[in-house]
Amino acid sequence: MGLNLNDKKAVVEEVSAKVASAQTIVVAEYRGIQVSHLTKLRAAARSQGVYLRVLKNTLARRSVEGTQFAPLADAMTGPLIYSISDDAVAAAKVIADFAKTNDKLVVKAGNYAGKQLDVAAVTALASIPSREVLISQLLGVMLAPVSGFARGLAALAAKKGEGSEAAPAAEETAAA
Repeated sequence: MGLNLNDKKAVVEEVSAKVASAQTIVVAEYRGIQVSHLTKLRAAARSQGVYLRVLKNTLARRSVEGTQFAPLADAMTGPLIYSISDDAVAAAKVIADFAKTNDKLVVKAGNYAGKQLDVAAVTALASIPSREVLISQLLGVMLAPVSGFARGLAALAAKKGEGSEAAPAAEETAAA
């Protein structure tokens, strides 16, 4: 059963609100995927904070109209699932990771910050580590010199401690 006009308006408003705060949208064709697999995909998306939805393409086109994602409207044909995220990488990562295990999910296009992405670009975007991983790597790089200096001081203190303990022992044996 189709949606009535009020339902369609509600869907467009909901998706438009998500699109307004989004950085990335990825669209993928899901033809032939079992419902149980789509449920797993939705659960993975939910855990990553990604808005994932199957939409009528005309409603999706209306939702992106007048936004930075408007060029994506050309790719909106066929049975598509829309992955929308505030995080730059999450939408692409969820779709690309699922597409690795299920060959029936085919990435069609994407858009990041107003730039149209082809399949290769979506895959490249998905390979970028998450924000948390990048922050931890940056902190590790920033802390490396400090921790190296601390280890050097500890080694120097240990060496001085060994030398000062060895000298009194040598004096005791000489006195005896």
